[in-house]
Amino acid sequence: MTNAVKKSFEDVKLFPYWLDNPAAPQVERELIGQTEADLVIVGGGFTGLWTAIQAKELMPHLDVVLIEAGKVAYGASGRAGGIISTSVMHGLPNATRVFPKDLDILEQFGHENLDGFKASVTRYGIDADLEWNGEMTVAVDEKHLPHLREDYELHRRHGHDVVLLDREQAQAQLASPVYAGAMWSRNRSGIVHPAKMAWGLKAAALSLGVRLYEMSPLTRMEDCGTTMLIHTQAGRVRTPRVLLGTGTAQVGIKDIRSRVMQVRDHVLATRPLSPEQMDRIGWKNRQGVYDTRTQLNYYRLTKDNRIIFGGLVSYHFDGHDNPAADRNEATYFKLGEAFYKTFPQLRDLGFSHAWGGPIDYCSRGAVFARRYFGEKVVYVAGYTGFGVAGSRFGALMGLNILFDRDTPERKLDISTQGPSWIPPEPLRWAGAKITFHAFDGADEQGGWKRMWISGIKRLGFPM
Repeated sequence: MTNAVKKSFEDVKLFPYWLDNPAAPQVERELIGQTEADLVIVGGGFTGLWTAIQAKELMPHLDVVLIEAGKVAYGASGRAGGIISTSVMHGLPNATRVFPKDLDILEQFGHENLDGFKASVTRYGIDADLEWNGEMTVAVDEKHLPHLREDYELHRRHGHDVVLLDREQAQAQLASPVYAGAMWSRNRSGIVHPAKMAWGLKAAALSLGVRLYEMSPLTRMEDCGTTMLIHTQAGRVRTPRVLLGTGTAQVGIKDIRSRVMQVRDHVLATRPLSPEQMDRIGWKNRQGVYDTRTQLNYYRLTKDNRIIFGGLVSYHFDGHDNPAADRNEATYFKLGEAFYKTFPQLRDLGFSHAWGGPIDYCSRGAVFARRYFGEKVVYVAGYTGFGVAGSRFGALMGLNILFDRDTPERKLDISTQGPSWIPPEPLRWAGAKITFHAFDGADEQGGWKRMWISGIKRLGFPM
């Protein structure tokens, strides 16, 4: 580790840039005492908020209660990179892998979901720094170009507005010496300030009459036959229906832990780039970017021209939800090295924020909904890092299942088939450690690392 990289972390805040904002709304009061509701939503992230809003839009008569363990947006939703993707299935190649026979209708769902996302932003006057500039996949090695072309042809066949860029054209979009080419998908995708988006959804839910309680962690769910009794530390809610938008948080259902694995993503925010620094890299079209490294990096610009740069996935034994490593600057040094390798012309640019947190990883790499307690409870999760817009679709799918609504997606495998089983500890920890070690250097070294990753992919896990 070079001293220059360490120096770039001077005075860094180990806290999400998005949440370090004086515009954060007032915290709603805690749930105290007993009440009743037609629907209880657990979790104040994107899934829970979208569920509350769509429930009131579709069924205005419902009395909806939403409980959040901490503050709205202080979970995965407020830590996200904030790149909006069209697909509800973690990208078109992943949809091809998981549900090939339903590809056309899943694409339609993705388009309808983005249209609904945009309409909601307008309807509720949400100011979330939205930019619809598309997303770009960049090849960081000549060996990745055939795979990039395959992705391009797949997107073209399904009607996407995509362009394939050679090395010179890719670097004209964003000047990085590691780029060998790129695919730019120009429609129905972009970037958003995720915390502002969540706070806007919170305001929308409240305006629709949702009863929202923060600082009200779920402590227990009690099956009372025709109803559920939802316990918090100071209150209880009796309800016939519950939707869990809790991500990787433990809710007392063992089956959930066998389907979803908590992996930790890490993110950096640079200090704002000066106009001269912006000129060094170009990026006039401001696309969200993913690269083709096995240990993927993603990045985008903020409104004030910081670069948000994420990646460096890790796993802690038993899905530890608050490891000390995330509060140690050294954890982020390797991600800083990756940033300067990507943009060596920005060596004079330091970092203002660094943060880490869990992602709800599952074998199919995309959202699923699963029923519990005699179908009175539906759990929605599994976005595997692609939930910024996909959470709206996931919330609607969960609602449709919970209220037994006859909707198109309920006839498809996406609603009826969940992700496969993930081994328990200590096998989970050992497998994750080997896999993430294989990620590190697999592109350059190949050998057993590449063989291990190929084997994991053959077992059905998205890489």
